[in-house]
Amino acid sequence: MSVLSHDFSLNARPAARLSRLGREGEPLFCLDGLMQRPQALVDYAATQAEFAPVHGPAGGYPGVRAPAPLDYVEAVVRALDPVVRDAFALGAVRLGRAECNFSMVTLAPGDLVPSQRAPHIDTSDPLHFAFLHYLCGPEQGGTAFYRHRATGFEAITPERAAAYEAARAVEPDPAPGYIHGDTPEFEQIGAADAAFDRLLVYRSRQLHSGLPTGALAPDPRRGRLTANIFLSYRPA
Repeated sequence: MSVLSHDFSLNARPAARLSRLGREGEPLFCLDGLMQRPQALVDYAATQAEFAPVHGPAGGYPGVRAPAPLDYVEAVVRALDPVVRDAFALGAVRLGRAECNFSMVTLAPGDLVPSQRAPHIDTSDPLHFAFLHYLCGPEQGGTAFYRHRATGFEAITPERAAAYEAARAVEPDPAPGYIHGDTPEFEQIGAADAAFDRLLVYRSRQLHSGLPTGALAPDPRRGRLTANIFLSYRPA
């Protein structure tokens, strides 16, 4: 089988804006128009990526994932490294690891386990960042950020983790379905709409959740396709 050639070149000057989340003021960085030919990434996902389920009885990502092409990942990290250092005031750090997958939400709202119905963090590491690249339109739903009402936490740091987990342990299970807006346990403090070729950057310790609203199709050309890069830094 022949391998298709794809151009993952980035735009030199995508539209950028920096905002702050909630009371704690953590940065949320947004870029629109990241790629010169974003459809090339969708084509790659549709023709060459091998998706597999990642959720299980205990929860996890409510859909399917596949490895993303390394040349795309390298181009994004190389271009955005100085931007991230500046936006998040990182100081003297050096690049660590970067991991990237295509992701599509496919699990029906009624099939979610409790952990998938509440906001989550990826890690409490302050030098770990999530790059969320939307390869779908606004009809698929964006991403929201939250404050835990009982503790007031918006970001779960290593020092806060035990208190947060203890508070959550005595709270009732979330209502069925994907979280949208405020709940008795969580207050929404910000949100970003999905837009084709929009990329968000935020610390992985932020409480967040996707807001899937469109077709939960496993087809990259019709579903809620995103590319997710997790980038870590280390102290210099």
